[in-house]
Amino acid sequence: MAWNSRVDHVAPFRVMHLLEMAQAREAAGFDVIHLEVGEPDFATPEPIIAAGQQALVSGHTRYTPAAGLPALREAIAGHYAEHFNATVDPARILVTPGASGALLLASQLLVESGSRVLMADPNYPCNRHFMALAGAEIDAISVGRDSGWQLDAALVAQHWREDTSLAMLASPSNPTGHTLSAQQLSAVLAAVAEREGEVIVDEIYQGLNYDDAPLSATSLSANAFVVNSFSKYFGMTGWRLGWLVAPEHAVEPLTRLAQNMFLAAPTPSQHAALAAFTPECRGILEQRRETLKERRQVLLEGLAGLGLAPDLPPQGAFYLWLDISRYSHDSQAFCERLLQEESVAITPGIDFAVRGGEHHVRIAFTNDVARLEEAVARITRFVGRL
Repeated sequence: MAWNSRVDHVAPFRVMHLLEMAQAREAAGFDVIHLEVGEPDFATPEPIIAAGQQALVSGHTRYTPAAGLPALREAIAGHYAEHFNATVDPARILVTPGASGALLLASQLLVESGSRVLMADPNYPCNRHFMALAGAEIDAISVGRDSGWQLDAALVAQHWREDTSLAMLASPSNPTGHTLSAQQLSAVLAAVAEREGEVIVDEIYQGLNYDDAPLSATSLSANAFVVNSFSKYFGMTGWRLGWLVAPEHAVEPLTRLAQNMFLAAPTPSQHAALAAFTPECRGILEQRRETLKERRQVLLEGLAGLGLAPDLPPQGAFYLWLDISRYSHDSQAFCERLLQEESVAITPGIDFAVRGGEHHVRIAFTNDVARLEEAVARITRFVGRL
């Protein structure tokens, strides 16, 4: 049978192969340190769990409106007002099955066969894949220290073509953890608007900021498409809940798409997420952010002596993007050998970068300090043999 040819543009997520290898090694009795998957070791905060349990007891198991529970849309709008000084009409917010659901909606609305999309390289691979499945051609623009590992206004101006329709940003980004300042983000928004294009801003790691205050594009523009998630900052990975903030004129077609693609996001998850915005939960989440900040510092200090610490420390998320070129030019082999010899699981850069991924790896600081220090000790032994 001939498959849809667009599926050929979707590469396998190689970290899942590493995860399977790591799990098999654990099953064989080895002590594996997992730094490969973007999921911290924290459980979902108790107030959210309790609200989810109460939702089930109360019978909140039927469909909500396609755009989401009205109370949750209002709570998200309140979140933007309280923490970002942004006025967002709840009607512009669509609750989705994870941020992936939001990206799916945006991709189906904004691009078609022949569209060109600008995004930074490295980038979260699903961003490329969603756009490719919608028929777009991806212009993955290499970024580095000069642009703060971000797609900036100068790069947009340099690479925008006549048939470019969309630029995708991510702040904080995956896999590098770097952010855009308000000035930088405003400049990109202006550059794209000047070219009559659209912008999607991935804010999935928003709130996990360590060196600067969290920023949202909603405070700078009512025309950007903003994707966010309850998975990362709010600790609800398995609840599969995210949202999309859209320009007012895009809400109606997006709602039609949501009705047909997934009907609605999971109802118990939506009720549980209402507790994510309570002061009690906020206190828990901020303590966890401080813990992640401490973990980041432990890794930066531990890897510096190996020449592996990034030249520009990440300002957010929970990843380090490491240049391993002094040790290897094959990140997949480097990661597999590190796992086999030292039982440390990290992610090959080829998952994220179209160019240069073979020279990089991603480490997630998703374990406690003691385990991170042990991981650094094992990595030190490993690279000492290379």
